[in-house]
Amino acid sequence: MTERGLRKRLTGTVVRNQMNKTALVLVERLTRHGSYKKYVRRRAKYMAHDPKDMCQIGDKVRIIESRPISKRKRWQVIDIIEKANG
Repeated sequence: MTERGLRKRLTGTVVRNQMNKTALVLVERLTRHGSYKKYVRRRAKYMAHDPKDMCQIGDKVRIIESRPISKRKRWQVIDIIEKANG
């Protein structure tokens, strides 16, 4: 099977899993400010497709870019890196 080009991969934390087959993943990254040269923490939330509903709140997951699955879902959960405590 051939790969469909380079797809982005991100790592984040699940903050919501109440939707059916969907997890809301919070991704934090550090960027350098253009004029002040200080590192600023940026965050973004992505809706990710979780077909088996395995993600729990607090889990650290890896997501990958995919075709549009619904209006706001363009990412899929690849694997769970670390389970949440409890």
